[in-house]
Amino acid sequence: MEKGTWVQVQKLDVPDEGLVVWLRNVGPVKLFRTRLKDQLRHYVVCLLDADGYNPFGRADFQKLHDQHWGIEQHHRMLKQACNIERFEVRGKVPILNPIFAALSRFVALQEMQFRHTIGNAYQWKRELFTDIVAAFVKGFIPGKEHLNPQFRAAVNA
Repeated sequence: MEKGTWVQVQKLDVPDEGLVVWLRNVGPVKLFRTRLKDQLRHYVVCLLDADGYNPFGRADFQKLHDQHWGIEQHHRMLKQACNIERFEVRGKVPILNPIFAALSRFVALQEMQFRHTIGNAYQWKRELFTDIVAAFVKGFIPGKEHLNPQFRAAVNA
């Protein structure tokens, strides 16, 4: 693709090995197209040396994409299982403790997964309080059966 000729990415014929195109404000990049859940996804690879695009093929892109996906999964676990975004402190110094705690939890969860102590960090988080809630309910209900719904048979008059 020549500089100055603008075409929508969806309209390009992108071979499996990728297509070198000119990206505005960036320069030459290599474009790859994938399909996920019946949707086209477009990715660009930007290399420092434009001559490196020729040997950079689908296998190289797949390896890079897999590494990218691994990083995304780690970020997701940090956010969802370690609550790294839920700090209720302000300031540069006070926020360091919650960040350290979240990263420590993340490392501990990863270690537990590697040792097969837990199968999945998200499942572990969901089941974390199950026993505590069950014990609370069992201790709370005796003497309060009137709070449970009562079944009464219908009567035809």
